[in-house]
Amino acid sequence: MDFSTDIINQYAVKCFKDEAQAILDLIPRLDDNFSKAAKLIYECKGKLIVTGVGKSGHVGEKIAATLASLGTPSFFLDPLDAYHGDLGMIATGDVVMAISYSGNTDELLRFIPLLIDRNVPIIGVSGNPDSLLAQYSFCTLNIAVDHEADPLNLAPTSSTTTTMAMGDALACALVYMRNFKPSDFAQFHPGGSLGKKLLSTVKSSMVSENLPIVKLDDKVSDTIIAISQTKQGIAVVLEKGEIAGVVTDGDVRRAMQNRRQEFFELTVNEIMSANPKIIKEDAKLTDAEKLMRKFNIHSLVVVNEHHKLVGLIDAFSCM
Repeated sequence: MDFSTDIINQYAVKCFKDEAQAILDLIPRLDDNFSKAAKLIYECKGKLIVTGVGKSGHVGEKIAATLASLGTPSFFLDPLDAYHGDLGMIATGDVVMAISYSGNTDELLRFIPLLIDRNVPIIGVSGNPDSLLAQYSFCTLNIAVDHEADPLNLAPTSSTTTTMAMGDALACALVYMRNFKPSDFAQFHPGGSLGKKLLSTVKSSMVSENLPIVKLDDKVSDTIIAISQTKQGIAVVLEKGEIAGVVTDGDVRRAMQNRRQEFFELTVNEIMSANPKIIKEDAKLTDAEKLMRKFNIHSLVVVNEHHKLVGLIDAFSCM
C-alpha cells in the first residue's frame, strides 16, 4: 500500500473540499426558519439549552460555548442527564436547541415530551426536515449533506461540520442583533489575551522605572547609551520637565548615515523627533496598539492627566 506524502495529502484535500462544499450547500437551504431561530433566541427571557447525543452532543457543547461567549446565556445538557435529575435546569422562558442529524434519535425524542409539557420551544437542527424532531420543533435548521467526507461515508464528518457552521451562523446573526461590541466580548473573556487588551489600561503594562531620559544639549553618544539600556528603542527628551521630543534608534541610524563626519558632535536637539506620539496612562491597551499600527511605530510615550511623562509602552507589551 502506498503511504507516500502525495497520496496521504490527497485524502486531506478531498476532505477539505467535501466539507467546504457541504457548508456552501447550506446557503440555498436557508429560509425563514433561520431568522425564526435567531429571533427566538434573541427574545428569550431565560436560557438557551443545547442538547444532543453522541457526536451531535459534542458539537452542541461547542455551539453553546460560542453563544455564551457572545452574550447568549446558554449551556449544554445531555438528554440522558435530564432523565436523572437535571431536568430542573430547564424552566418556562427557556429555549432548547435539539441536535440530531437523523431527527429520530431515540434518547432525544424521549426528551421532547418533557419540553412540550413545560411549554419550552424547540429549535430543531437536523438533516431530515420530515423527521419527528422537525415535527415537534418551532423551527428546523436543515444541515443535510450529500455525503460524509469520510471515505467510507459512515463517520459524521461533513454533517458535524455543517452543524457547527449553522451554530456559528446563528452566533454571527445574534452578534448583529445584540449590537455586541468587542468590549462586551472581553467581559466574557477577562482572563484571555483579548480580554487583557480590551480591559487593561496602558498603565498596567507600561515601563515606569529607569526611563531613558535625555536633554536637548546631550551628545548623541550619551543618547545611544540611554537607548541601549532599555528595550523600548527610544529615549525621551525633557526640557524643564516638559516633553520636547524623542530620539529613536531610527533617528540615530539616519543621523549616522547622513552626517557621518560630525556624528559624535551632534546634540539631541539636532537629531530628535519633535511632537512624539503620546498616549494617556488610563487609555486601553487596544488604543495603544491601534496608534502604533497607524503610525508604524513600536513605542509610545505615556503621560498622566497633567501631560507629564510617566512611562513608555512598546508593541510587545500590548500583545
